[in-house]
Amino acid sequence: MVDAHRTFVIIGGGLAGAKAAETLRAEGFTGRVILIGDERDHPYERPPLSKGYLMGADERDSVFVHEPAWYAGADIELHLGQPAVQLDREAKSVRLGDGTRVHYDTLLLATGAEPRRLDVPGTGLAGVHHLRRLAHADKLRGRLAALGKENGHLVIAGAGWIGLEVAAAARSYGAEVTVVEPEPTPLHTVLGPELGTLFADLHREHGVRFHFGARLTEIAGRDGMVQHVRTDDGEEHPAHDVLAAIGAAPRTALAEASGLELAPSPGGGIAVDASLRTSDPDIFAAGDAAAVQHPLVGERLRVEHWANALNSGPAAARAMLGREISYDRVPYFFSDQYDVGMEYSGYAPPGSYDQVVCRGDVGKREFIAFWLRDDRVLAGLNVNVWDVTGPVQELIRSGDAVDPHALADPGVPLTALKKD
Repeated sequence: MVDAHRTFVIIGGGLAGAKAAETLRAEGFTGRVILIGDERDHPYERPPLSKGYLMGADERDSVFVHEPAWYAGADIELHLGQPAVQLDREAKSVRLGDGTRVHYDTLLLATGAEPRRLDVPGTGLAGVHHLRRLAHADKLRGRLAALGKENGHLVIAGAGWIGLEVAAAARSYGAEVTVVEPEPTPLHTVLGPELGTLFADLHREHGVRFHFGARLTEIAGRDGMVQHVRTDDGEEHPAHDVLAAIGAAPRTALAEASGLELAPSPGGGIAVDASLRTSDPDIFAAGDAAAVQHPLVGERLRVEHWANALNSGPAAARAMLGREISYDRVPYFFSDQYDVGMEYSGYAPPGSYDQVVCRGDVGKREFIAFWLRDDRVLAGLNVNVWDVTGPVQELIRSGDAVDPHALADPGVPLTALKKD
């Protein structure tokens, strides 16, 4: 039986919002829980959209966080297909797109992120795609299958994680793929040049063409359909479809309009402390939209990956219930491309590290790479090496200096590493 004297509202129908709602009930909250999502689909997980579901290996129903009946069973009130268009902090209410006003005592903003748009002529042509929502994946999956049958061409703008995963999916269907990327290697701003070349080689072995050091300047077409693309160095590439995979921007418009503190660019996001509380004590934020003052990293950090949504939603729910929370999870994400699986833990942006150390066989793509500063591990990437995420994260969390030579030696257990 729901006790209506307290109402917790969650804006955002993704993984963070769904896990927050689940946690509120698991922690014994008996008040009203209202979850607002601007998509008509029930909350779902996003990794399958560029992995198993896009490749046709997973069924559509497998992406959902809970079965639809779970929400009624847990007394979670759903407002799906209804965007939240106004947040009135003084009245403690949220106005929905249909005019409905929802009162809250405590509010969680789990508004996520949205794909960045290409600012070039031709983006209105049929065949220009983004990949963020289930509807996007539904459409792109059909197009990749058609391209494979017709020997069609897909041009991908951006060689980040989404761009590379879609490239692998497209090749699995038999589509021709060209990736246009302004940096000199894939994943350049995440892995640096040391590891980026490895991923370029992996995709070239599977028939992907790269055009580095260039940006799309035009998508040209005929009769409303994509025909080819042009880049700023004068090159032209055939294309039947184009995917914009140039990153995502946090959805902060609601927070900004209500006067909540935002984090500065380039990361942006809704500024929250280590307990995921915003500048308003009755409002919290989690997931892709939240920029956390991270106790471990020592700076404000916004993380867009699945593990952050999975963990920060429940953490925010506990903070909303008055629990003492310090959200200090080691950032983590994973990717699968062809027969190569990988997991990345930590945070090592360009300029933050002074060396990269590898243990294992890089040539066979069975290794662990470590990014170090002053012999301290900032981040680790395990490629086709499994069950090491825990020890890698412990090295990051400890902040202990390690011997780089021992770190590179597979004969030295990760759990035994520490520099005297």
